[in-house]
Amino acid sequence: MPVARLLALDADGRGAQSCRMSRPRDQFEITTDILLRAYSIGLFPMAESATDGNLFWVDPEARGIFPLDGLIISKSLAKTVRSDRFEIKVDCDFDAVIDACAASYEGRENTWINGRIRKLYRQLFDIGRVHTVESWDGGALAGGLYGVHLGAAFFGESMFHHKTDASKVALVHLAARLAKGGFRLLDTQFVTPHLASLGAIEVSKKVYRRRLADAISHHGDFWCWPKDKPVLGREALAALPSFTR
Repeated sequence: MPVARLLALDADGRGAQSCRMSRPRDQFEITTDILLRAYSIGLFPMAESATDGNLFWVDPEARGIFPLDGLIISKSLAKTVRSDRFEIKVDCDFDAVIDACAASYEGRENTWINGRIRKLYRQLFDIGRVHTVESWDGGALAGGLYGVHLGAAFFGESMFHHKTDASKVALVHLAARLAKGGFRLLDTQFVTPHLASLGAIEVSKKVYRRRLADAISHHGDFWCWPKDKPVLGREALAALPSFTR
């Protein structure tokens, strides 16, 4: 993880103390309103581990984003998307998605999604502020992602896959929905080699906050494709300005 400035909120959720590598303080109350306000100024919460009950705020010096006109789609990935091998569903099973994102496996024994994260994001999902994009195969959840919607910004939180390319296909469908719906920012928090291979880039905190302020001042239509409308892979690819046929 790139060097980040960690912000621990005071007990009433209003004050902030800057530090670089300290552990979070005692539990503090976070509501969905506080969480959305934090996103609006560039902060997001994490936990030390799935079993730690505390949270801390993260404010990276360098922020990862996906330019919606710069998603990199390989020929093989485009072929998989176009084949509709995976059935794409939106907001179908939030609990299964976050469970899979929080699951540990070889090479990632510790995860940051704890019980408080699950509860808060479930509440945001219930009020339409969190969305999932899910790849299904033969009636089973094969991969997907979830994130926060605020204005014309979408903050990607986590993704997972059980089958090859399932999360990548979900990401393509997400980016297509955001591009079609007039979104201006797809935040990915940090850039990993995997995300960079798909087009994610790093921008400075100053640049990010400028883009964030612009994005949340506009309206992004997440339901530009209705929830009950199946979106074919060729439709998703056609909606992406970066895709070259």
